[in-house]
Amino acid sequence: MTLPPLRPCLLSGGASRRMGRDKALLPHPDGGTWLTRTLQLLQALGEPVTLLSRHASHLTLAEALGVTAIAEPPPWDGPLRALARLMDHHPDQRLLLCPVDMPHLDGASLQALVAASDAAPDTIQLAHDGERLQPLLAVVPATAPLRAHLAAAVDHGERRLQHWLSAHPCTALPLDPRAIRNVNRPEVAQAFGSATCETPWAQRSNSASTSASNTARGAGNRNGPSS
Repeated sequence: MTLPPLRPCLLSGGASRRMGRDKALLPHPDGGTWLTRTLQLLQALGEPVTLLSRHASHLTLAEALGVTAIAEPPPWDGPLRALARLMDHHPDQRLLLCPVDMPHLDGASLQALVAASDAAPDTIQLAHDGERLQPLLAVVPATAPLRAHLAAAVDHGERRLQHWLSAHPCTALPLDPRAIRNVNRPEVAQAFGSATCETPWAQRSNSASTSASNTARGAGNRNGPSS
């Protein structure tokens, strides 16, 4: 059986309000930023990588690494619309979704998701940390039926990623909980080793703007911006 192509995709279009500054640009202890380090992890899979972001600085960094950088247009109303946009850009591929706020993420977790998708390419594979789903770390096949269903859901006002996922066959894949931990607050980022004591991102953004079915149903939603 010929597998659909794999397309790793990084989501970094959020406003980072809880962090207080752009978390994608925080320094990573391994070198670079959270953004560049995650892009390089995805590139290590040996497949073309896409970044979806509304932030020009993110797009510039991605392009410097040879990554396909897609500017996310408004409205910026969450990861479900971001997924729909990625499906439109990469139809009939398997989208390996990855958020920018998992600085502990490792290659082994990504490879486990890819292996699960290789074994069941028509099934959505969702990362699970032992307590809950982490649905922004997933492999979603951009098949014609899923693209059509998602487009219709978004057109009808659906914005809840996990509610949409619950309508489709999903497999929850247990992964190392530390590796797939979301880091969204400055005190947690500082403990990780990323300095956050710069001009608050929300303040800078405001300034710039003025110049598995049941498993998925049971987990909590992340309905904010796409990262």
